[in-house]
Amino acid sequence: MIGFLRGKLVLKAPPLLMLDVGGVGYEVEAPMTTFYNLPAIGSEIILHTHLVVREDAHILFGFSTEADRSMFRTLIKVNGVGPKLALTILSGQSAEEFHRCIYNNDTQALVRLPGVGKKTAERLVIEMRDRLPDLGDSVGLSVASVGNAQLAGNPKQEAISALCSLGYKPLDASKMVQNISVEDKSCEDIIRLALQGTVR
Repeated sequence: MIGFLRGKLVLKAPPLLMLDVGGVGYEVEAPMTTFYNLPAIGSEIILHTHLVVREDAHILFGFSTEADRSMFRTLIKVNGVGPKLALTILSGQSAEEFHRCIYNNDTQALVRLPGVGKKTAERLVIEMRDRLPDLGDSVGLSVASVGNAQLAGNPKQEAISALCSLGYKPLDASKMVQNISVEDKSCEDIIRLALQGTVR
């Protein structure tokens, strides 16, 4: 799995962009929310990526933030939502806006997105509600110039992801860490304190 790409932006042709990574050109499909934040051609950027393998193609999807990639991965688990529709949804709304639509049962806003009918909107609300993490805690790398950006993300969000990998639902994982003071704590410390809290 390709987790991220760091390279020079050489092409912007929505929904396709191309990155030169060590002399290799990677074609990446991205939502418009990513394109809005792209710097000028020739700039160095980081994209969080997700690889979809089909019989006839390997398609790489890229996102400006970890939150958008997480949302994409959650969306494609919903019955009837494939990568293309997930990309369309993220092009029409930010991860945070979509998050609000789900928790407010705002199917009307979802139906306004291309390719989303009433039944699909209702299914999204039902199936996504328990799968969404607390995006208020989510911090991703900007797609803007890398500069001194580090791949190490928000320790709190990393802890939530780790708890999900352990089998906790995203909403439960968020609740487990929401009251933990994360100042000067590593991801491992947060996980340990979250698990201790569930034992009590």
